[in-house]
Amino acid sequence: MATSFKSKLKQKEDLAEGTMGFYFAKPEGFQFKAGQYLDITLVDPPETDAEGNIRSLSIASAPEDARLLVATRMRDTAFKRVLRLAPVDLEVNMEGPMGSFTLHNNSARPAVFLAGGIGITPFSSIIRHATKTGLPHHLYLFYSNRRPEDAAFMNILNELAKANSNFRFIPSMSEMNKSAQKWNGETGFINQEMLARYLPTLQGPIYYVAGPPAMVTAMRQMLVTAGVDEDDVRTEEFAGY
Repeated sequence: MATSFKSKLKQKEDLAEGTMGFYFAKPEGFQFKAGQYLDITLVDPPETDAEGNIRSLSIASAPEDARLLVATRMRDTAFKRVLRLAPVDLEVNMEGPMGSFTLHNNSARPAVFLAGGIGITPFSSIIRHATKTGLPHHLYLFYSNRRPEDAAFMNILNELAKANSNFRFIPSMSEMNKSAQKWNGETGFINQEMLARYLPTLQGPIYYVAGPPAMVTAMRQMLVTAGVDEDDVRTEEFAGY
């Protein structure tokens, strides 16, 4: 059940080029399910614009973590300029948790996560939680970005894959010609052929898709064309972030 409360910013972090993470104090007794989100409202900000002072942001930390972590692409909006420059202990209003983009209960069915860009945030929470609590679910994360420089949480996801034998991490880059880094992993966009290389079968898992609207639409169509039951596909669009 969502509740309204105040919180304070405790730490800022550059997660990738153009992406920042913000750690907020977690109120005593606040509980959420991995994959849920919060509404964050700036209180009397020094500037505002037509997009307003409220954003809905997925919680990227696990429910067991001491602080609430959110991450966002840093577009040039008043809300994000204020956050970028915010001092430690800036007070904000929060409402949450909200949303049902959470892991299914039946651990006999694998979970396949298809993430594009900042759509990684709910999966970050789910995978951290699954690893910390020893959930038996088999988890596959396909994570698409243009370049490694753009990909948030790469280090922690690689660490989680080493720590959790039930978790397989498959990142893919679509514009390595624009990157200054070396890359030995998958390239191109997530497609049926890529999934088939890593999944025992395409029918059977529950699929979760999060990213820009066009990516979410394309992934849903790809899965249905591959014979996946539409009831086994859950989606969350990240628009305008």
